[in-house]
Amino acid sequence: MKNYVSPSLLAADKARLGEEIKLAEKAGAEYIHWDIMDGKFVPNVSFETKTVKEFAKTHKMVNDVHIMVADPEVEAPFFVTCGADLVTFHIEAVKSVKEAEKIIDKLHSLNCKAGISIKPNTGVDAVVPLLGKVDLVLVMSVEPGKGGQKFMPNALDKIRELRKIIDKNRFNCLIEVDGGINDETGKLCREAGVDILVAGSYLFGHDDFLERVKLLR
Repeated sequence: MKNYVSPSLLAADKARLGEEIKLAEKAGAEYIHWDIMDGKFVPNVSFETKTVKEFAKTHKMVNDVHIMVADPEVEAPFFVTCGADLVTFHIEAVKSVKEAEKIIDKLHSLNCKAGISIKPNTGVDAVVPLLGKVDLVLVMSVEPGKGGQKFMPNALDKIRELRKIIDKNRFNCLIEVDGGINDETGKLCREAGVDILVAGSYLFGHDDFLERVKLLR
């Protein structure tokens, strides 16, 4: 089990994005989280490929790109060319496990890590067949689409279940959680077996950013 933090740029000051990224790096974050929304799979729109491309090489953290899009097969490779080190897409956005495998294989062929994500109402069973292929599984602890939502406790049961399956089968797959993460919910997720905590509004906009990252560990 790892002890990583991935600050979410969805909560960052977009007018000072470069400075916000440097702040996360200075705080010792291993990952930086990009939330990509297309206005179709989720209601809102966020970062575009050109923004990821502009800032992806300005730091040494892992560019952790979470695409909440209706057509991940088309969109995923674009973000690799823009500097993504890891692209996570939603199981709900594909028609079958076979289609998901095709996207995962494509990402790996481009020397990019692949992740699969589940919404709060999607069970772990939906992604179990992919745990041996993906590099990461992302458990959404809020409905994807906007920041600042309250943590949904059912995510803890999913994390525990995934931890058991991954450890039992010795899969090389990290567990990430995103949504409503702070020092209290983060601790619960760590105890459940999560490897990476994604946090946005808990970190950005606070003078004690560095201390808050430490609390998440």
